[in-house]
Amino acid sequence: MKLIGMLDSPFVRRVAISLQLLELPFEHQSVSVFSGFARFHEINPVVKAPTLVCDDGTILMDSTLILEYAEGLSSRSLMPMEPRARLAAWRRVGLALAACEKSVQVLYERQLRPARNVYQPWLDRIGGQLLAAFDALEQELEVPQTLRADSMDQSLLSTAVAWHFSRQVVPDIVPGGPYPRLDKLSRQAEALDAFRAAPFGDGVYPVSQ
Repeated sequence: MKLIGMLDSPFVRRVAISLQLLELPFEHQSVSVFSGFARFHEINPVVKAPTLVCDDGTILMDSTLILEYAEGLSSRSLMPMEPRARLAAWRRVGLALAACEKSVQVLYERQLRPARNVYQPWLDRIGGQLLAAFDALEQELEVPQTLRADSMDQSLLSTAVAWHFSRQVVPDIVPGGPYPRLDKLSRQAEALDAFRAAPFGDGVYPVSQ
């Protein structure tokens, strides 16, 4: 399998970390949807990150769909099996992905739109939605005293990735102090081998891992 996309995307990074925990080997190609548009287009004309090129050449998009496929290949699931726990985990995953989406919207609004055309009321609205997602996660999150890879579920993984991403790209909107549980989760998660092998940024997950 080949994972296409840069690890500065929380959606790509979420997949890279999950594939490791699922013990599925993959090759990572760090291709930008902006500066590497032409190259990405050759792989997937939709140019959407993450893109997964399956062993038979099938192209999959969307991190959740990719991980659904990956879990079907693995002997392990990163989601709880008990229905109530699974529902709660899906809710937290949804909040984490919403936080990622809103952070990306803020980033694009600031970096891609000419400054004279930036619409502050729209940014204020997105920022409010972003904080609402993290407020809910902070309230509902149960962070283990010691976070281990073998006890990591998708809700903790996605939340940790979302929080680290937002703190990196929109720290003026997402302050660390009022969110001690999210800060604790992030610190513990970033110390795990699977997170360290796929660090936030423009690097490449090593094939030898």
